[in-house]
Amino acid sequence: MEIYNRLLQQYGKEANAGLDRFARRIQALAEIGMTSDLGSSRIAYSQEDRQAKELLKAWMKEAGLEVREDPVGNVIGTLLGANPEIPSVMSGSHIDTVPNGGHFDGVVGVLSALEVAQRWSEQGFVPQRSLEVVAFSDEEGSRFHASLTGSHFMTGQLNLDSVKHYQDDEGRSFEQVLQEHGLDATKAEESVRKPEDIYAFIEMHIEQGQVLEKQEIPIGIVNGIAGPAWIDMKWGGRAAHAGATPMGLLRSDALVAASECVMAIEKLPSLHSRTAVATVGKLNVYPNGSNVIPSEVSMVVDVRDIHLDRRDQLLDAIIQEAESIALRRGVQFQSEVNIKVDPTSMDPALMDVVQGAIEKADLPVFNLTSGAGHDAMVIGRQIPTAMIFIRCLEGISHNPLEWASLEDLELGILVLDDTLRQLVHTKA
Repeated sequence: MEIYNRLLQQYGKEANAGLDRFARRIQALAEIGMTSDLGSSRIAYSQEDRQAKELLKAWMKEAGLEVREDPVGNVIGTLLGANPEIPSVMSGSHIDTVPNGGHFDGVVGVLSALEVAQRWSEQGFVPQRSLEVVAFSDEEGSRFHASLTGSHFMTGQLNLDSVKHYQDDEGRSFEQVLQEHGLDATKAEESVRKPEDIYAFIEMHIEQGQVLEKQEIPIGIVNGIAGPAWIDMKWGGRAAHAGATPMGLLRSDALVAASECVMAIEKLPSLHSRTAVATVGKLNVYPNGSNVIPSEVSMVVDVRDIHLDRRDQLLDAIIQEAESIALRRGVQFQSEVNIKVDPTSMDPALMDVVQGAIEKADLPVFNLTSGAGHDAMVIGRQIPTAMIFIRCLEGISHNPLEWASLEDLELGILVLDDTLRQLVHTKA
């Protein structure tokens, strides 16, 4: 009971029944796919993922929810409202992980929404709108190296034809993997929900960054989710003997040119947007010999911002800077933008509702940007959406050391509860 005991020990007082149940459920999911490093490995559509889904379904039934799993593996539990014919309110996240990941990413959003629904059921509180608790399938993208699968299918932004090329690392197709997971991919279109049938979507999630921790604030309101764009860059020089080739004009070093570009990229985002970031995290050198001047370098530049126009201006500025460096250093240069995802703004009216709940809890109001992608980014393209961030230790995520305190999580559940109560009683 490592995680449960640590949560309660840090909490420092007796947890109420709901909070204790919440902590025990985090522990129970953590035990599914626990690694030798005490991390989580529940890759989408794996046996561990199936075991976790079945456990979640059991908890949903225990909470009095109507439970179903759609053809692509999204698990949905519904607390029926007094007027189930009007658009429902949805809340949740995901329970799949990256290899050797943490125990809070995604899980917090699903279990918090479930805890709210279960408390309502126990209290005899009947919402006007139905409340749907959702665990989206394959958010992380570790199975097919394409993320947010479940939410893309639910919104009709993916279909079976568009994933025909998907293969996992063992060469199995999307249809084959789902069949082995007990699903029927040929019925994938049955996963699609009409946008007009969902009134609002709220996702609670750990921040996966250090902003809230640095501000000493437990909860934040997300104002937008940055859209990533990837630039593939290739630099071409001339291989030569490292010892026999003098420095200066006699060298055509692809790595030096690429390195100068990496240094320049660090300074460019702040010139275009306060919320933009740019990162070079992948770089390959050829022939990669310690005594050979590099002749080829390939690298990927990850560029993100919540403002589409400024993000694209930054893309152009990075490519122009790279071309200038290549010309000055006498090396060849090629670039291609091969991934471009639009950022998603959160719904201002829903943000106001969350803000009201935070103020009611006597907490400071703080808005911040999400640099990571979430199901809310996909859902938010069609349905009014808001995100609540919870402070996480040192901003560490996708790592066994990922951690959020039970005190912060309790505040998050409180804010989520109040937010959802307001939404389920809004008029159509």
